[in-house]
Amino acid sequence: MDNKVNTDAVANVVQSGVIHGDVHMHATVSLDRPPRPRQLLPAPMHFTGRRAELAALDEMLIEAQAGELPLVVVLTGPGGVGKTALALHWAHAMRNRFPDGELYADLAGFGGSDPVSPHEILSGFLRTMGVDPQRIPAGLSEQAALFRTVTADRSLLLCLDDAFSAAQVRLALPASPGCAVIVTSRHRLPGLAADGARVLEVEPLTSATAVRLLARTIGDDRVDRQPEQAQSLADLCGGLPIALRVAAAQLATRPKWSVARVVTELSDERRRLEALSAPGQVSVLASFDLSYRALSDTAATLYRRLALQPGTEFGVGPACAVLTGADPAVARNLLGELVEVSMVEEVGEDRFRLHDLLRLHASQQCARHDADDDRASALRAIVEWYLAAASRADHLVSPTRRRLQYAFAAEPTDLPEFAGRENALDWLEGERINLIAAGRAAMDRGWAELAWQLSDVMWPLLLHRKHYLDRREIDQRGVAAARQWGNVFAEADMLKRLGQVNVVLGQREEAEQCFRQSMAQAESIDDQRGVADAKEGLALLHLKTGQPEVAISEFESLAVTNRRLGAARSLGLTLINLGAALSAAGRHRAALDVLAEAPAVFAGLEVPDPYNEARILVAQGQACAGVGDTDLAWETATRALSELTALGSPAGVAESREVLAEVAWRRGDADDAVEYLRAAVEIFTTLRSWRLPAARSRLNELTTSRATREPDRPQETGTGEV
Repeated sequence: MDNKVNTDAVANVVQSGVIHGDVHMHATVSLDRPPRPRQLLPAPMHFTGRRAELAALDEMLIEAQAGELPLVVVLTGPGGVGKTALALHWAHAMRNRFPDGELYADLAGFGGSDPVSPHEILSGFLRTMGVDPQRIPAGLSEQAALFRTVTADRSLLLCLDDAFSAAQVRLALPASPGCAVIVTSRHRLPGLAADGARVLEVEPLTSATAVRLLARTIGDDRVDRQPEQAQSLADLCGGLPIALRVAAAQLATRPKWSVARVVTELSDERRRLEALSAPGQVSVLASFDLSYRALSDTAATLYRRLALQPGTEFGVGPACAVLTGADPAVARNLLGELVEVSMVEEVGEDRFRLHDLLRLHASQQCARHDADDDRASALRAIVEWYLAAASRADHLVSPTRRRLQYAFAAEPTDLPEFAGRENALDWLEGERINLIAAGRAAMDRGWAELAWQLSDVMWPLLLHRKHYLDRREIDQRGVAAARQWGNVFAEADMLKRLGQVNVVLGQREEAEQCFRQSMAQAESIDDQRGVADAKEGLALLHLKTGQPEVAISEFESLAVTNRRLGAARSLGLTLINLGAALSAAGRHRAALDVLAEAPAVFAGLEVPDPYNEARILVAQGQACAGVGDTDLAWETATRALSELTALGSPAGVAESREVLAEVAWRRGDADDAVEYLRAAVEIFTTLRSWRLPAARSRLNELTTSRATREPDRPQETGTGEV
């Protein structure tokens, strides 16, 4: 046979079924050729001392490699003691010993917000390792298994920074003996130690080392001129590098200041803060307070209100938001001022974050100096900035979908500009954690309309990049927000979306309940389009759960509704799904009659939809095979395979191969039939597709029957992914 299976053609899954925006495809990176990640933060400047700790880490690595075991080390110690600096310094020194690259994750264990979930860690690492977001499983155990598969036989260095618990990181530990993992945490994480991890205590710097660090920052001359005062300053900072860095920044930016002046300032602040500070943190908070007092009024306002930022990292836009009417250039200059005095860390181009201790300090200053109304206004401005920015991406990626307008309290500034749809999706991906956190913050504040909008605006990202577990949380919050808001349209729309994600996650009863509630709510406000959308989801659920006759009746009714509403694209989707349902019921000629109309419907759309046009070919190929026209079925399915491969849809590729397998079987080419179907099953397995059980069962039938080679029933094929 000339047409053999191309097992390298696996590409991206694409959402189909009930879609009322454009479909966009993404190229997939093959699992066996992942890119080489280089995620480490920059090596810390002015790193000083830690010879004993570095030597211990070196020895641990040698022992692990000699025993052909992965190295896992927990660096533990108080906040600000320099655990991250030590981890990064050692990791940069060792990076050449790990040829497959480095992974880094800030786990936000003690950052003042919820720690990063294991799901978030794994999905982030899998994307970095080249796994297409749409192929990442929804289940945590499946993600962990895929991560072990992707990292097997690789030599990687992982830095898991600021961990809260052993459970947070355990599933992100690779099993390959060529890997090393360095975890930082304020806790000792005995659960990891029980699993074989080594624990290394990171203590405050010795007095001599602290003075050397001070000298490296402000210069040997200034320390040599006042050695006793330099020693006093180091002692006041308690040997904590973060306190030393902040105090030294005051001297570095004020060359005329004496060391004695800072010592005096810190001593005064220490006495004043003593009653308010936790044991062991007096001098740290005093250092921060001294630096805060030296800021300009506007920089001080920005600093303390940045503690309101819902996520861990932020850009210039949110900084503009809390300074009403501020020019982006002014915000950049102020952030530069905060970076210069080490009160904000610059982690990338126009990307910043607060150390968790500084976030705590900023939050305290915000509570002390800003009125409740001012704090609420600042937080709302930040959250609305994220909505406005995400709305730009949403309109670019999904220009035709229905939306509710939102009236901003103040017009956000410094919003991102996008070069195209891919760039917009990448921005949504990069800000995903902040957008989710912004939605939570809005809901916590009782800003129900804003919380719903922040759920709704993430639709393009969830459609194209999946994130099913995030999607369930987002849609559940959207339903709750709509009910609190009292907007029936918003509730119906979000219930439909929650039903769709429940289908994917295998929660069939919950999915049906959501679709029926969505229909009821849409009917109550005479939203016929909303009723039809929910009915489409319910019909697809019936098709996917082995009820084709029920689905046929529902799709036929929907076709009538879509014609009446003039909804051409929805009509085209319904015709494809109706054709698939008819084939699933064995009514192949009727399916061909229905599908004959679909190409003209899609050809008349203002915005082309090549993916769903290729889906028509899959459904037509199945129906042709059903009526015995194997030549036309082969030609049609081969064309579908080519187009869906080019578009980057593994679901479509797998469905095309299912058809080709049935045609090959009918032609007597048993080996090729098994080969095509086995490739389809592999893709369905990766995608966790609802089609997997039937395809796997059919593969078993063909494999068993191949010896006797007696053609049997054709396998029915539906289409559509939620």
